[in-house]
Amino acid sequence: MSKIALISVYDKEGIVEFAQELIDNDWTIISSGGSAKHLEKHGINVTKVEDVTQYPELLSGRVKTLHPKIHAGLLARSNNEKDMQDLKEHEISKIDLLVCNLYPFAKTLARSSDTAEIIENIDIGGPAMIRAAAKNYENVFVIVDKDDYQIPNDSMRQSLAAKAFAKTASYDVMIADYFASEKFPNSLSLTYQKKMDLRYGENPHQKAAYYEQEVLNDFKQLHGKELSFNNINDMTKALQSLSEFERPSVVAIKHANACGIASGDTIEEAFRKARAVDPESIFGGIIALNRELNLETAKEMSSMFLELIVFPSISEEAFALLSKKKNLRLIKFPNILDFKMNAYEIKDVINGVLVQERDQVLLNDEIEVVSERKASQEELDKLMFAWKAVKHLDSNAIVIAKEEMTIGLGHGEVKRFWSCEKAIARSEFALDGAVLASDGFFFEDTVEYCNQHNIKAMIQPGGSIHDQKVIDLANQYDMLLVFTKTRHFKH
Repeated sequence: MSKIALISVYDKEGIVEFAQELIDNDWTIISSGGSAKHLEKHGINVTKVEDVTQYPELLSGRVKTLHPKIHAGLLARSNNEKDMQDLKEHEISKIDLLVCNLYPFAKTLARSSDTAEIIENIDIGGPAMIRAAAKNYENVFVIVDKDDYQIPNDSMRQSLAAKAFAKTASYDVMIADYFASEKFPNSLSLTYQKKMDLRYGENPHQKAAYYEQEVLNDFKQLHGKELSFNNINDMTKALQSLSEFERPSVVAIKHANACGIASGDTIEEAFRKARAVDPESIFGGIIALNRELNLETAKEMSSMFLELIVFPSISEEAFALLSKKKNLRLIKFPNILDFKMNAYEIKDVINGVLVQERDQVLLNDEIEVVSERKASQEELDKLMFAWKAVKHLDSNAIVIAKEEMTIGLGHGEVKRFWSCEKAIARSEFALDGAVLASDGFFFEDTVEYCNQHNIKAMIQPGGSIHDQKVIDLANQYDMLLVFTKTRHFKH
């Protein structure tokens, strides 16, 4: 007796080939709505759902598969005599396989603010069928992922059911989040899909995998060794920092710390500057660019040992050159200029997680020049570059910058003055004309040290009870001091 497959899919990639494989293996196909039309268009013989239920689609397609003849076929147990009698009495065929994927709620939410459109992309019939089939997994195969398009066998039943329940659970969580009226609801559910297993975690003895939420824009590895845990972590850090800059810019990261940030009129200029900041530390690091990776820049990179390069696009000539390096990971991130992390940041802590709004504010309207010396536009531009760079460094963080490059970086110190000392000591460039940015307020010791090294412009949040002492000392040395009144601690 021919087995029956019910196909109801929004994403139709690969479904024609799979349906043909089922037909070739003596399966009968039932299909609904657009799926049936798509299969028939490609020469696949199907029985339409309305011919099974003897009901037309209702409510402009909102009701298609929500019918006892469908759900009884999915829920019937072959080894249960009463179930089989019910099917026979009501002339219902048992369904052996459900192939179903859902309306793209997440993608609709990401691109549209139209409430009616968003609501219409909440799938009802699909999740109902998936849960029914997964509950009855001993009798019904359920496939919700096109990666599983193959004739199933009994060894796959439980794993397919697990994937099905995970799919409907994550789908419902997204919908619940949409309807939640508060930023921090009493119940927090997080759902991610595994994208890949990783070679190992932070250290070789730690196993690891990469999970992601459903996204519109994804990165694609074009070349190189498989990604590691540290690669993805470093790439994330680089993209976060890079997102602050509109001009052609490059960020170099090593062990999740920036070792060079620079902008320029061209991406080649930005890369040369970023490399010059710390040419030793960049060895074995990763590079992120916000413009196309061209041949000129690739030539300069080809002489270096790098773990990974991420870019919005790459020229054919640049790819041909860099792909000669077998292990170099080349990552394309098409919408790198629009990169944004999720709106909320989650930190794993004892017995749970901390959740906060992500720091997506660079400045507010309260920025103020607090020194007697006023700023030229050129000085403000220098300070803004440094302020963007310091935002994504680990606290306590200090950036020394000039000519759109970070010439000295100090971060991760428990004492802010130590970060200042480190940033100045690490600079391989003359400090004349350089500026300082700090992610938190500082005291007179930092002002004294900057004056000793001819750094005459500083930007910081302010907010200390000793602010006036700092302002007075800056005035004494004829220094420019700007308070942003926005703090950027990062831990």
